[in-house]
Amino acid sequence: MRILIGNHIDPSIRERGDMRAWTQRLLWFARPGDLLILCCEPDTAFVDYALAHTGVKREELTVLATPAGAWGERLLDPASLTVPAFVEQVRAALGPAGAGPVSEVFALWPSAAVARLAEALDVADRFAGAAFFGQGGGEIGNSKANFRALAAAAGVPILPGRVCRSRAEATEATGALLERSASGAVVVKQAHNGAGVGNQLLVRDGEMAVDHVGARHLHHLAPGPDGIAAYWAERWPWASGNDRWPVVVEEFAPGADAVYSEHYVADEGTRATETGRLLYVGRRLSHQVVPLDGLTEPVRAALLDGGARLADAYRAFGYRGHLSADALVLPDGAVVFTEVNAQVSGSLHIYQSIAHGIVDVAAKPARQVVEYHVPPTWAVPSFSAFLAALDELGLAYDPAARTGVIVSMPAIPLAPGEPVQFVFCLAYDPAEGHAGVFDRLDARFAAVPAGTYDASQHIGTGAVSFSS
Repeated sequence: MRILIGNHIDPSIRERGDMRAWTQRLLWFARPGDLLILCCEPDTAFVDYALAHTGVKREELTVLATPAGAWGERLLDPASLTVPAFVEQVRAALGPAGAGPVSEVFALWPSAAVARLAEALDVADRFAGAAFFGQGGGEIGNSKANFRALAAAAGVPILPGRVCRSRAEATEATGALLERSASGAVVVKQAHNGAGVGNQLLVRDGEMAVDHVGARHLHHLAPGPDGIAAYWAERWPWASGNDRWPVVVEEFAPGADAVYSEHYVADEGTRATETGRLLYVGRRLSHQVVPLDGLTEPVRAALLDGGARLADAYRAFGYRGHLSADALVLPDGAVVFTEVNAQVSGSLHIYQSIAHGIVDVAAKPARQVVEYHVPPTWAVPSFSAFLAALDELGLAYDPAARTGVIVSMPAIPLAPGEPVQFVFCLAYDPAEGHAGVFDRLDARFAAVPAGTYDASQHIGTGAVSFSS
């Protein structure tokens, strides 16, 4: 038996919105006999749908919802995990043998509260890295500021930049980077955020192509040092979380290809698990593809080598578990790393459970898997309506052909009457590509002209801000 916990980044580090749907991707990792802990009762239709693909029977799982905490059912309150009555409920669910059958404690986010629950259940030794996470190690391993220091120490290539701990330092660093930058642009990064939501691109050239860039926010700098000073006077509180965290200012690399190298970090060492590509539309994470293709062997070797060195560095300071090293392939073929997500990323279920477990992308004929975020221009009324459309269009996953769409999280509206936003995987023949299937779905559900959509209206909502 394993204990699987569907949490997200601790709200004490970064505030999140409604994460009920996103954390239910936990179902893709479930095996017979597992105990799952979520912030609410899972969506019944999605449970049946996901388990039909994995082959696990509903009666083979035990699912518990934590007591509603500060965020109700929208987000798992870390404090709820150690409410005495809930600890006893978990203990009872483990059965008469108690802690004996628990082989692993697996959490989407490496929270100190998970370590405390494991200790209360006498299974701390089955939560890898428990001592480190119990002392707040999750924050240490997921800071973009800490990443730059660790990457530099490990000799892993990064873009020119600086970790800034004051508005004055950020102002000076921005000016210095702009002076030396061929692109005339820099990226400002919050220490804690994901999917480009915490990044802002500062540009002098309003004609620069930035649609493909993972920076949700865009700012056109006024000429001269006054423009830089005015920017930081306005945006330092946002970037630093009101002086809670350092801020990264980094040179912008135009025309780069966003990729990642995922690894598993264990006591005995590290191992590579998968590589993939991230693609952005309108500076929003649009879709990602596994396995990674289209790289020369030297570029692939550099990506894997840098990812392995980062995994080894994070292992050395105590991190254990899945880890994603994000990188850019520059137009000249150089590979530079941009951050590490020391957590269960938004890619793990795609490659481990769906691409390798269901589609078997290693088998012949060749298959790849892309996961799309439902675009903000679509109006999908419900989970059932989307499944019905897949059936009508002949796009539902076909196990015999190993192609088609698998919806990878429930579609839960954030408010009554609102269109739902979610993610779905598409298994396809690499020779045919995935654009044709997406275009057919786009024709069915597109409702808002792309040019009239304002992404800033949705920034920070749990529906569209996913970690990767």
